[in-house]
Amino acid sequence: MEPLRNGSGKKGDEAFPTPPLPALATGSRAAEAAEDERMRRAGRQRSGGSARAEAASGRERERSGLSLRSRIDSFLKNRPPFPWFGLDIGGTLVKLVYFEPKDITTEEEEEEVENLKSIRKYLTSNIAYGSTGIRDVHLELKDLTLCGRKGNLHFIRFPTHDMPAFIQMGSEKHFSSLHTTLCATGGGAYKFEQDFRTVGDLQLRKMDELDCLIRGVLYIDSVGFNGHSECYYFENPTDPEKCEKLPCNLENPYPLLLVNIGSGVSILAVYSKDNYKRVTGTSLGGGTFLGLCCLLTGCSTFEEALEMASHGDSTKVDKLVRDIYGGDYERFGLPGWTVASSFGNMMSKEKREAASKEDLARAALITITNNIGSIARMCALNENINRVVFVGNFLRINIISMKLLAYALDYWSKGQLKALFLEHEGYFGAVGALLELLHSS
Repeated sequence: MEPLRNGSGKKGDEAFPTPPLPALATGSRAAEAAEDERMRRAGRQRSGGSARAEAASGRERERSGLSLRSRIDSFLKNRPPFPWFGLDIGGTLVKLVYFEPKDITTEEEEEEVENLKSIRKYLTSNIAYGSTGIRDVHLELKDLTLCGRKGNLHFIRFPTHDMPAFIQMGSEKHFSSLHTTLCATGGGAYKFEQDFRTVGDLQLRKMDELDCLIRGVLYIDSVGFNGHSECYYFENPTDPEKCEKLPCNLENPYPLLLVNIGSGVSILAVYSKDNYKRVTGTSLGGGTFLGLCCLLTGCSTFEEALEMASHGDSTKVDKLVRDIYGGDYERFGLPGWTVASSFGNMMSKEKREAASKEDLARAALITITNNIGSIARMCALNENINRVVFVGNFLRINIISMKLLAYALDYWSKGQLKALFLEHEGYFGAVGALLELLHSS
């Protein structure tokens, strides 16, 4: 937050200027006599100058105390009232971050309204909300200092189709009595804006999702993950015995390619915290994977689709180079295991009947992941960037895709590209919205 300035309005002025002390009339005999008489009547007669000096010191301490309270009041006026939220309303999931203050004073607790206490207790005492809302306890950031307050940052998600129920809950808990504006990003900030206003009596401050994404990534990486690194990569990703998850330092991250995999995919080239561009994207993302799995297997959740994929064999569904050449395509360095045609074997009735639902789920996952990795590699080459960071909720509990991306980038670039991942995956947009709430105040 930018330092507060004094009346001159010049940057660099003292943040909280103390008014000059009025001159003491120590040279006036009448003033000295009046001061001595005041001290005598108060029962605190002192000898000569020592009494007057103590009185002056008392007045100075009083002024100093008033100045300190004035500084505190001034600072508080530039901090938003609790609760502090950031919302990212995506096409598939809503991501919400909530800052829980842990330094509430006794005076604050006594003055705190019941609505605020109720919301804080509800959010922090539960790990599930209804049948679909989840608080990712393992991602909680502890002992953060935000806007001068110390507390914990909580991460909550629920399906976007439950957004009307969330707005209704906010209305029932009289959230509008505490907050007049919420900072939100993602397409849903526009889609649901009218519902927030009419049902919840709330105003949304809509933030650009890519601005929030960058801001959130850089902030979370800077504070770390409770003493551990936020960023990591996989060494030997295809070898179960040698595969290692290792921390990576993003202290000097630029330039980097940021691949955000949500319902669809956006790819950003980031040259500094204020200099980045959207290079390209693809409509084949996490929403495509889940949609295909729902059609092909009858599953209904992302978790169920990934569970099925973990037990499947995609080679029964995909046509490989060896299925066409009988082995490797040596001239162009294509190993026989390379996918030549995703779902290519499904042209055969016999192979269709032999493929299980698990095989189909696995093939859908490999298809989407390979496509994203291929586009990311081409973008990295075009932008001359060798550091690629993958984020987004498609990667949540999706170790198959992360290892495949790590291997593919390393293999096809001959070791020039490294795939990096972040622990908080899909929450960075919501974090960026929260930071905007604090910054704008």
